[in-house]
Amino acid sequence: MWPQADGSPVSCTEKLMVLRENWEELRGVLRDAFEDAVLMGVDESAMKRMIVEMTTDLISPRSHM
Repeated sequence: MWPQADGSPVSCTEKLMVLRENWEELRGVLRDAFEDAVLMGVDESAMKRMIVEMTTDLISPRSHM
């Protein structure tokens, strides 16, 4: 599920644990933010677009090296 730059999967147990924990935390935060926005009257499609834009705008930490 977690491909490296060369296409091979991340196999380190500790890295996989951190990735899984981060993914679960992110999923929960996004779900809560989405639900809150919709319940406060934000259009569902607009909120989903905003979330996609947020991920599209992410800058790789490797670009700062």
